[in-house]
Amino acid sequence: MSGAAAPGGTAGADGQLRADAVLLGFARALRAAGVDAGAERTQAFLRAVDTLRPGVRGDVYWAGRLTLCGDRDDLDRYERVFAAYFDAAAPPRRPPRRPAPPARLRPVVREVPAGARPGEADRERQGPPVASLASSAEVLRHRDVATLDAAERARLNRLLAAFSLRGCSRRSARQRPARRGAVDPHRTVREMLRHGGESALLRRHARVDRPRRVVLLVDVSGSMGPYADALLRFAHAAVRGRRTEVFTIGTRLTRVTRELSHRDPDLAMAAVAEAVPDWRGGTRLGELLRAFLDRFGQRGMARGAVVVLLSDGWERGDPALLAEQMRRLHRLAHRVVWANPRKARPGYAPLVAGMAAALPSVDAFVEGHSLAALERLAAVVRGADAGPAPARTADGKGAECA
Repeated sequence: MSGAAAPGGTAGADGQLRADAVLLGFARALRAAGVDAGAERTQAFLRAVDTLRPGVRGDVYWAGRLTLCGDRDDLDRYERVFAAYFDAAAPPRRPPRRPAPPARLRPVVREVPAGARPGEADRERQGPPVASLASSAEVLRHRDVATLDAAERARLNRLLAAFSLRGCSRRSARQRPARRGAVDPHRTVREMLRHGGESALLRRHARVDRPRRVVLLVDVSGSMGPYADALLRFAHAAVRGRRTEVFTIGTRLTRVTRELSHRDPDLAMAAVAEAVPDWRGGTRLGELLRAFLDRFGQRGMARGAVVVLLSDGWERGDPALLAEQMRRLHRLAHRVVWANPRKARPGYAPLVAGMAAALPSVDAFVEGHSLAALERLAAVVRGADAGPAPARTADGKGAECA
């Protein structure tokens, strides 16, 4: 944690902890958007905010921009996440030439407790009020999507628009010139011939790491109605990775990658609504998974990919068929991830027939009910450990990406 606790009781310390929690949540949102905001940059961000004025929007903005962004590509993501997280329009890219009096967002009026000593209220107000600026965004990250009202959903949609989803890296057969690595005999010999056969510097090369393809299968059946829009907006942000394919599953299998390629999220959702004929219908997971593997999986779309199923596991068909197709998918894919919004509910157990049939072929079983859960899902797709794995099949593929 950054900074020191304010003097005069635990109120200042609690305010500092809340402020740090909000700033750390902002850093996590940036990582979910694809910004490399690691531990060192986050600590520098916290120190910079402490040095400046934590309650002033402009100071927080510039402290984060100068410490959390590593290259030019991060700036646009930073603008989107900051505007969505702090629930206001993005600040100007250039600082104003003339200093203006700092404007504080959402001023908090605190009542002086009865019996408080003189000066305690002033010391409490000296604590960083940044927690009151964006604490609602931090709370929103953990709220169940099904319980949000219209205003909260609109704010959630802005946060989802800043997401980024990349598969874990794999080593391709292509080589690139490098300072370190194996000796490249062809380039070394050509270099020697240019010098008349004299010895020259050894030329080296290394393999190129490429992100694996990500395939999202989004359940749009009636039982997934409260979550379908948020999950499809998550998929819309993922399609920007250019190696992502998205399908909807319900009573039919529909490929919606092209519809989700619209830059504007609302236009993309409208295009998906027109393309998908089975909104809020039944669920035939086994049959549709077989159709996906027959039409796309065997051709190579699922081969070596990270396949993510976003569904509650309700199955109206034969669970044995779903279990068979899940085993088939597990043999083709590099990793199979299942995100279930119902998993976060107290006392949940995967007792539904479809979910129980699928779990033995799942590499990572995660939640999918909130923004924080989707951030965790994005980390799992990138190769992070998802915790205790469910029962595995005999081939025993490893959980880590390679």
